[in-house]
Amino acid sequence: MAEESRVHFYQTGTFTVGNRLLDDSLRTLQSSGKRFNSLNSGHRACQGCGEALGARYALDAALQATGGRAAVTNATGCLEVFSTPYPQSAWRMPWFHSLFGNTAAVATGMAAAFRVLAKKNGKPPVRVIAQGGDGGTTDIGMGCLSGMFDRNDDVLYICYDNEAYMNTGVQRSSATPPTARTATTMPIPGYEGNNFGQGKNVPLIAMAHGIPYVATATVADLHDLERKVVKAMSIHGARYIQILVPCPLGWGFPSGKTIEVARLAAETGLYPVFEAENGEITGSYKIRRPRPVEAYLKMQKRFAHLFGKRGDPETVARLQKLADRNIAKFGLTDLAGENPEGLFRSLVEPKGEA
Repeated sequence: MAEESRVHFYQTGTFTVGNRLLDDSLRTLQSSGKRFNSLNSGHRACQGCGEALGARYALDAALQATGGRAAVTNATGCLEVFSTPYPQSAWRMPWFHSLFGNTAAVATGMAAAFRVLAKKNGKPPVRVIAQGGDGGTTDIGMGCLSGMFDRNDDVLYICYDNEAYMNTGVQRSSATPPTARTATTMPIPGYEGNNFGQGKNVPLIAMAHGIPYVATATVADLHDLERKVVKAMSIHGARYIQILVPCPLGWGFPSGKTIEVARLAAETGLYPVFEAENGEITGSYKIRRPRPVEAYLKMQKRFAHLFGKRGDPETVARLQKLADRNIAKFGLTDLAGENPEGLFRSLVEPKGEA
């Protein structure tokens, strides 16, 4: 059997498909003997699970960057439940299950132990990755995570952000977006779902700690995700990557639309994709074709109450303003600094239209 499948068409990073002139190093290989396959087949994730996809690519990239010398600690949550139903495991790397809220602290202890072992055997220490969902990161594990940032421990923390507590019944977390319907933020007359003005932006909180590296990513751009993980593993100290991983079941969209939904989250500006070093933004995803927030919201049942006969156009307009502010704040287009108010409209409407 050949080591890798022959691929005839490649995505070049533009909107053109079919460029066969890319260097081999730039080609996307889904099937390759060189992959670590850290998260193997046999797990029990839902169809279209963004978290399973994001975890596999993130940890494969981390293993590649370290030559296989990496270990991971995993908070309780969807990823832990579907990948390790006792006595089975889909992991093909050193993997440790921590409690819901202490993953960052456990990772700190693991990193310290590996440093001691490295001194004894004369080899570089095994690198440590901590990972959890948004519930175990932004809520239950926030204190331990802040402590890890404060101490600048040599740990990469990855948050797989599906914007709610999916494993326990789709309850609101502090990463749930405004107006989203969850089991604990059901829309009723006069109440449009999850409140505006609540929640936590953990990437910005991480930046406020001044740690060496912070980044956001989505499963819509796996090359970008892998690049950021590899870069993070080249740095020592505390690092944080937050990956948007859409959940078909909790968000209410067809399982074949995971990548499209993730891409729209970035292209509307509702989920800003950027990276920062030592508290300063150093780069951001440039939106080439800005999309209105309606394109993203209408794909998901959790926002269905904003549309239809009993729709709420004023709330949709508030979400559009939020997206516009993100575009301006994070420099998501080359025009962001020139027209922060009504930026989307200025980019997509023909000149002369109101």
